[in-house]
Amino acid sequence: MKTGKLVVLGSINADHILNIDQFPRPGETVIGKQYSVAFGGKGANQAVAAGRSGADIAFIACVGNDDIGEHVREQLASDNIDTQPVEAIDGTTTGVALIFVNGDGENVIGINAGANASVTPDYLDRYQQQVIDASALLMQLESPLETVIAAARLARQHQTEVILNPAPACELPDELLSLLTMITPNETEAEKLTGIQVKDDESAACASAALHKKGIETVIITLGSRGVWLSQKNAGKLVPGFKVKAVDTIAAGDTFNGALVTALLEGKDMDSAVRFAHAAAAIAVTRAGAQPSVPWRHEIDAFLQSQE
Repeated sequence: MKTGKLVVLGSINADHILNIDQFPRPGETVIGKQYSVAFGGKGANQAVAAGRSGADIAFIACVGNDDIGEHVREQLASDNIDTQPVEAIDGTTTGVALIFVNGDGENVIGINAGANASVTPDYLDRYQQQVIDASALLMQLESPLETVIAAARLARQHQTEVILNPAPACELPDELLSLLTMITPNETEAEKLTGIQVKDDESAACASAALHKKGIETVIITLGSRGVWLSQKNAGKLVPGFKVKAVDTIAAGDTFNGALVTALLEGKDMDSAVRFAHAAAAIAVTRAGAQPSVPWRHEIDAFLQSQE
């Protein structure tokens, strides 16, 4: 990937997080502890991960015309992100995520899109120069799908590499898949896209092969604590992550994606970039919340040095 600028197109949410011992069953009320509000949204998390890990990054997104939207924009700017393409939209609220975290650090999440629905193809048109001038475009699926497809088309026309983190899981048209340089699903998302249940290295290789057939050069399937399955041009291998004690896994995948693309844009080879991204994600899972858990560059470098 050529060195240069990154553009992230994606979502911004205010995360309402409640820690509980176990997830409630239908009709059951459970008593929680440690309620907090933190800034999240897959797009914003990945943008923050890239900004803090050293990328030259702009973020195309929308917030509501509300106090929380103003706070989010200030916070993003302090994370070394160009927020000029983040507009406050009248008559909408900033997106919201309601998150339960259980005693094992797992989470379940419900989302209201709010202003994220305003990231339309017309909105993209206003900031298309950002995509044209970038070396890479990183996206997720919390923005309208038609905008994701339009942005991928625009990027490919101008030799900008397209990386998609296909989350939340949904089926995607072949046209979009054929425009991607790289895709980074987790096991659930890989199964949704290929129909292949990913449960071991062999099935990960099969799912990767199915995605390569759609025209995607690089497939990285994230496997939680096991690490990732990295497949390039049909040659795949497991790249283990670092062993740490997880507090919660919110934004671990987002941190991985933002740090990975940052490292590739700095000219690191794929193995080194994955190791760098693993380190960033390892630090993130030892801390609570989405963006508050995302590490800065000096922390990632120090962690990597301590592993040598």
